[in-house]
Amino acid sequence: MTGLDFEKPIVELEKKIQELKNFVSDKKIDLSSEVRRLEDKLEHLKKDTYGNLNAWQKVQIARHPQRPYSLDYISLLMADFVELHGDRLFADDKAMICGFATLDKEKIAVIGHQKGRDTKENLKRNFGCAHPEGYRKALRVMQLAQSFNLPVAIFIDTPGAYPGIGAEERGQSEAIALNLREMMLIATPIVSIVIGEGGSGGALGVGIADRVAVLENAYYSVISPEGCAAILWKEGSKAPEAAEVLKLTAQDLLKMGIIDEIIPEPTGGAHRDHQKSAQNIKEVIFKNFKELKAIDKDELLRLRYNKFRSIGVVQ
Repeated sequence: MTGLDFEKPIVELEKKIQELKNFVSDKKIDLSSEVRRLEDKLEHLKKDTYGNLNAWQKVQIARHPQRPYSLDYISLLMADFVELHGDRLFADDKAMICGFATLDKEKIAVIGHQKGRDTKENLKRNFGCAHPEGYRKALRVMQLAQSFNLPVAIFIDTPGAYPGIGAEERGQSEAIALNLREMMLIATPIVSIVIGEGGSGGALGVGIADRVAVLENAYYSVISPEGCAAILWKEGSKAPEAAEVLKLTAQDLLKMGIIDEIIPEPTGGAHRDHQKSAQNIKEVIFKNFKELKAIDKDELLRLRYNKFRSIGVVQ
């Protein structure tokens, strides 16, 4: 792991510790006290670094190429996943994963943006930027979930909806707007979790939920820091400043009442321990599904509507 710029002292110390352990193993020398000293130093360095991240550093972690994506969480948390394809109008969008699975014997619907690990897969997944058919496919699955009285779990991880000419010609804005309206009326519990990037309408198009949670180092914003910098300062290099003023971190969002809770990540980010991150998400999904299923359907829809209508209200 090469690490991000601000992680380089941590990566270098981790490398030094590993080299020392290898040397001890090869030479059969007892240097356990030195190893423990360096490990203690590493632990303090991690706490100091990751406990004081600024908004731009959190954005960098949210975009880390080894961060778990939707399919990773599905494979770690769920069984019997059956993916559904196509919107019954145009095509199947590979940037939006939709289907049904079991979560500890409970049948659920699951939806999520999906990025790629390499260039070939990113081209296939369109870098996690969904076309209108992706949002229509997601709505189709949510309506199926309602028909079978199944709760819906949604993983959000996109820089934004795809802005290409073809997507616009096929009604990108209409597809997202339709989802905003129709998700208010889906009479089954919906929990959405921002696992990486939560970019603009591309995120909100599957983000209308009874409970919205954000991973500790993920972000949720009306625009990317680079896009904001290009508009306000006419230069992308101002992205770190834009990240600060956008108030896009999980901590800022919770203070403003835009999200319901923050899901902790392993020290250093979700990419350092996929299993632990998945377990933390599972606990949040279970807790919220249990609470939401106890609410009458009419009341559930009323609370969901009021939740989003109250965002941005200032007295």
